[in-house]
Amino acid sequence: MNFNGKTVIVTGSTQGIGRATAMKFASLGANIVINGINTPEQEELAKSAVAEAEAQGVKAVYNLADISKPAEAEALIKLAHDTFGSIDVIVNNAGITRDNLIMRMSEAEWDSVLSVNLKGSFNVIRAAARILLKQRSGSIVNMASVSGVMGNAGQANYSASKAGLIGLTKTVAKEFASRGVRCNAVAPGFIKTAMTDKLKDEIKQSYVSAIPLGRFGEVEDIANLVVFLASDNAKYITGQVVNVDGGLVM
Repeated sequence: MNFNGKTVIVTGSTQGIGRATAMKFASLGANIVINGINTPEQEELAKSAVAEAEAQGVKAVYNLADISKPAEAEALIKLAHDTFGSIDVIVNNAGITRDNLIMRMSEAEWDSVLSVNLKGSFNVIRAAARILLKQRSGSIVNMASVSGVMGNAGQANYSASKAGLIGLTKTVAKEFASRGVRCNAVAPGFIKTAMTDKLKDEIKQSYVSAIPLGRFGEVEDIANLVVFLASDNAKYITGQVVNVDGGLVM
């Protein structure tokens, strides 16, 4: 898998799965566009991610944008294209959670999750569409979730956003295929991140007990699949959703 000279955009890539994915692409020679929201903390994380990528001998830039806003998603795509001259891979990883039971879920909790997780991915894809279709190449990988496949109590907003992202993935795959652009989705299960680290031990154990492989996954498990799906090794794969969940959903 060689990405030398390719341009890879990973949204939500200042930490966690997104950062691991960006670094995996950097290790394979890709120029990287790091993305996070516009806060001082995120800017520091973005700068360190750029430095980490460049330490692997590639070029990298960062963009602080709220991709739920079309103009900011367009600015992200413009920065990438103006800087590197092409857009070869887009990983729509940015996502948030605002968990609550349906009876207690506020309109703001619903809207914010759908806006970032689903609308944000749509905004990025739409902003890049003309570039990808004109160059007749490219790969989009959307970060779905097993919650979008099977639902999850307390996550009506998150599950709906990820199920919607799966539908978006299949539609993009059908619309863009004739121009050589592929679109797939990855559906992680329980992965070791800062988010899962905050869970109480008894809650972690209850989750682990439902996983046939008996453990949480690593961020690298997700990054490895994303890179494969974006590579020429997967050039005949499009419109698919691949679970990475230790057998949780089967």
